[in-house]
Amino acid sequence: MAYLKSFNDIRVRLAAVFVIGLIATLGAFPALAGGSENVMNWGVMGMQLFGGLALFLFGMEQMAEALKAVAGERMKTILAKLTSNRFMGATTGAFVTAVIQSSSVTTVLVVGFITAGLMSLSQSVGVIMGANIGTTITAQIVAFKVTKAALLMIGGGFSMLFISKNEKIKQYGAMLMGLGLVFFGMSVMSDAMKPLRSYQPFLDLMVQMENPLVGILIAAAFTGLVQSSSATTGIVIVMASQGFITLPAGIALAFGANIGTCVTAMLASIGKPREAVRAALVHVLFNVAGVVLWFLFIPQLADLVTAISQAHPELTGIDRLGAETPRQIANAHTIFNIANTLIFIGFTTQFARLVERLVPDRPMEEEALAVTAKYLEPDLLSTPTFALDRVRMEVLHMGETVQTMIDKIMPAILSGNKDSLEEIRQMDDEVDILYEQILDYMGKISKGTLTESQTQELLNLMTALSELENIGDTVETNLVDLGNDRIDAGFSISEATATVLNDFQEVVKKALKGAILAVAHNNREAAEEVIRMKDEISTLADSAAIHQASRLVAEEPNRIAAYTTEIDIIEKQKRIYYFSKRMAKTVLAPDEQIELDGEPGAAG
Repeated sequence: MAYLKSFNDIRVRLAAVFVIGLIATLGAFPALAGGSENVMNWGVMGMQLFGGLALFLFGMEQMAEALKAVAGERMKTILAKLTSNRFMGATTGAFVTAVIQSSSVTTVLVVGFITAGLMSLSQSVGVIMGANIGTTITAQIVAFKVTKAALLMIGGGFSMLFISKNEKIKQYGAMLMGLGLVFFGMSVMSDAMKPLRSYQPFLDLMVQMENPLVGILIAAAFTGLVQSSSATTGIVIVMASQGFITLPAGIALAFGANIGTCVTAMLASIGKPREAVRAALVHVLFNVAGVVLWFLFIPQLADLVTAISQAHPELTGIDRLGAETPRQIANAHTIFNIANTLIFIGFTTQFARLVERLVPDRPMEEEALAVTAKYLEPDLLSTPTFALDRVRMEVLHMGETVQTMIDKIMPAILSGNKDSLEEIRQMDDEVDILYEQILDYMGKISKGTLTESQTQELLNLMTALSELENIGDTVETNLVDLGNDRIDAGFSISEATATVLNDFQEVVKKALKGAILAVAHNNREAAEEVIRMKDEISTLADSAAIHQASRLVAEEPNRIAAYTTEIDIIEKQKRIYYFSKRMAKTVLAPDEQIELDGEPGAAG
């Protein structure tokens, strides 16, 4: 069940919070000997505080898990696609984070997309900036005083979760139950803190929170522990509702929460490629830069939110503070994050360049442990002709791995072997490493003195290398996913269809092999043969389409899903051929391309 999964995810963090709180409570016992034990029941208070905190954190996790179950996949799709410019990226990041309730999770998703090659570093900067806006939604919700309805939410959510058989209704029930637990946990913590209003040592401690630097450091540490800025902000609002902290202190604590939330993203980047580490570092730099920028303007921000937030002049003293400050903190949190995004959105390129310097492309030794270039000799860089020949040899080396991927992909799809599919996905990581190393070597060649023909040869090799890398990506990001989708859906591919797919693949394999040999050996005849295969590919594709159309009416389970998957496999195979053809074209002169294919540099 979802709530059990949520509990398993946070039990370690809750235990850590409890231990810290227990130590702090025990440390207070010497002070109790002074005669305050008749006033304060510390045992009951401690149980209420940490029990309420447990309910609060559990509710947050429960709600987030339900939201991700309902809309997570859709959000991932949106996040992966709607990042065409920095403003769209920021808007997308804010929207997705508002749904999944965590800027850290959004950043982790971004790290995954970068690792998979679905998003560039420059695209990720805008998304990460926007994510901080989305996370302010939680603070705004928490600032509403609806604790009286908490038990009703819990009861209603529980009924939906455990009575309904509809999966979507169950998830909405889990969401409602989680939200109720958040408010109920806040209520429990709030009630537990009421006796502290008259306990002077605690009030003296709270005075220290007026130092913004202290507040930032405390909130950053706590947020790093619980890995949720929303949780920290929620607890700050609970404390504000009891009048324990002023608005400037609450703002400082919210600033610290923004810094502490970076811990999750940094942990997610460990062991990932450089681009993923850079994305996590963008998150850190952006959040820290925002806090530094606003640090000296906390009083002005406090004045602004005081002016725009609802006032309660009918109240006085601590009661007025408790009534007004929670909403003011939530508004300050929102303004702070929106303003930071608007300020820094124009510097996404600079952010990307900065992290590229902090996490440079070299050295590559750590990434190249599994595979490394064989033929790229640095000593030959002074002789471009020899160096270019070495590049051709390395293209052949890289091509061997890509050919192996092609050889294995169809059997893995047809047999339904997820282990084989994962092995193929990992092979693409090797292809990517070789691609980076070859490009780096070619960049060094370009810095030398080249003739016009050598420059053209270098450009042609760059194009061929890019097309070969595209083939590897097509197998890894498209065909592997189609294979996993077929396994997950549980439908089988008929023997007749398998024959069609295998026959098509054999022709594609022949084209790829010819293209690699054409580039590696500068073989014009091999290149011409690959280009002439266009008609054969078209004929096979038409025959496959006719076959699939005839199979569409077959009385089989999941026939529509099977048809869609099988057509997609054919389309991806065609794409591999078109990439192979473009590789082959790099060996020929433009006029020869026109004669064979009808137009120079045609995309296929």
